[in-house]
Amino acid sequence: MGKNVRHFIDLDDVPPETLKAILSHAHELKKQKFNPPQIFHGLSLAMVFDKRSTRTRMSFEIAMKQLGGHTVVMNMEEMQLGGSESIESTANVLSRYVDGIMLRMSDQAMMVELSKHTQIPVINGMTNESHPCQIMADMLTIEEKLGPIEGKKVAWFGDSNNVSNTFIQASKIFGFELVLALPEDLHGKVPAGADVTADAKAAAKDADVLVTDTWVSLGQEGKTIEKFQPYQVNADLMTTAKDNAIFMHCLPIHEWEEVSEEVAKSPASVIYDEAENRLHAQKAILAWCLEEAGVSVQDSFDFADE
Repeated sequence: MGKNVRHFIDLDDVPPETLKAILSHAHELKKQKFNPPQIFHGLSLAMVFDKRSTRTRMSFEIAMKQLGGHTVVMNMEEMQLGGSESIESTANVLSRYVDGIMLRMSDQAMMVELSKHTQIPVINGMTNESHPCQIMADMLTIEEKLGPIEGKKVAWFGDSNNVSNTFIQASKIFGFELVLALPEDLHGKVPAGADVTADAKAAAKDADVLVTDTWVSLGQEGKTIEKFQPYQVNADLMTTAKDNAIFMHCLPIHEWEEVSEEVAKSPASVIYDEAENRLHAQKAILAWCLEEAGVSVQDSFDFADE
């Protein structure tokens, strides 16, 4: 591994042209779904979790194994990260054992600190602040269904969270319009420069994509949800969007709070394509991160870098 380790922690950390190349590679890897290239032969990925997971665990493990690699899965209670051993020491040890680390943890500051001391890539599987792998899968899904993402209108409904934060980053990188419809008392949580409104129908007007997330995330059990109810994505809201608009949700859904059953099970809903695309987007992210560890990436994918 060279000195310039390729971490994937926030979209803002990666050059826009590189992200676009990763997305293009994801499209190609999906076409090879049933004949995946063995580009990770002999490589290993450590996967570390501090919360339960379905999609992140399954998609990263299958991505690595389908492309010829191996995984080691641990939770925070099984290792010394954040315990008696320093983050620096843990980072150095992991760097001697595996070729990359995927972390799904609450504390992004700890993830960033770990990345400063590794000689191998660190990939953000999700933190309380951001969810870059999910958004790359969302970009892949939108392009599959509607064509190039540039110039599209995406409308977000409900709460301000790690997914909406990363959508804001992506809108600037990929050139699409983003409007967030949130209760007015939450507008201060939104990163500066984002287009925010309290009017759900105004946000949905002429939108290509309507997207939401759970109103009560892991660790927020008991949170009141009454103020979010005007932001439910339902049939009435969908009629305000474009005729061919799609509905997205990163899952799991709280039935039927943030989205009505009618919309979630409608032809406009692409939630399971979106879930599958975590697999293909993460294959491309892994390929870029691990390229300097010996991955043979197809010549047609020249990952532009700094």
